[in-house]
Amino acid sequence: MTPADFHTSHFLVPKHEILAKSKHEEILTSLGVDAQKLPKIKLQDPQVKFLGAKDGDIVKITRKDPTKENIYYRLVVK
Repeated sequence: MTPADFHTSHFLVPKHEILAKSKHEEILTSLGVDAQKLPKIKLQDPQVKFLGAKDGDIVKITRKDPTKENIYYRLVVK
């Protein structure tokens, strides 16, 4: 396993993906918040670095447990 594989396939690392800009408004409206009210994730976070996310991007995190998937959104900040 290479270091890059660890970031994307290790069972303890949930799936991270950059949310398309076109989906930002839809998600924020469905959550009833503006982007600044989302929990933050730092540019220095290993997954953010691996994805190549930029300041202001929204990252969708999908965590799986035995009964369902949980989806979380984080705003990338410096």
